[in-house]
Amino acid sequence: MSNLIEGFDWYLNNGGLVVFTSAYHLKRKICCGSGCLHCPYEYEKVPEPVRSRLLKERPPIIVMKAPEQKNN
Repeated sequence: MSNLIEGFDWYLNNGGLVVFTSAYHLKRKICCGSGCLHCPYEYEKVPEPVRSRLLKERPPIIVMKAPEQKNN
């Protein structure tokens, strides 16, 4: 996960799995169809009926400002 910022692009959930944030998905610019928790693209590539279920269950989308990069 080079060039990704922990806490901005991704975080570890309680089970120790990597979860990508909506900021990461916005950088990708496309829904991958995997049903990601923080998908900002309305799960457009996820087939029904899973898409409808995910839209009902998803948490609110929060988009954060990127942390400032330090130039060394």
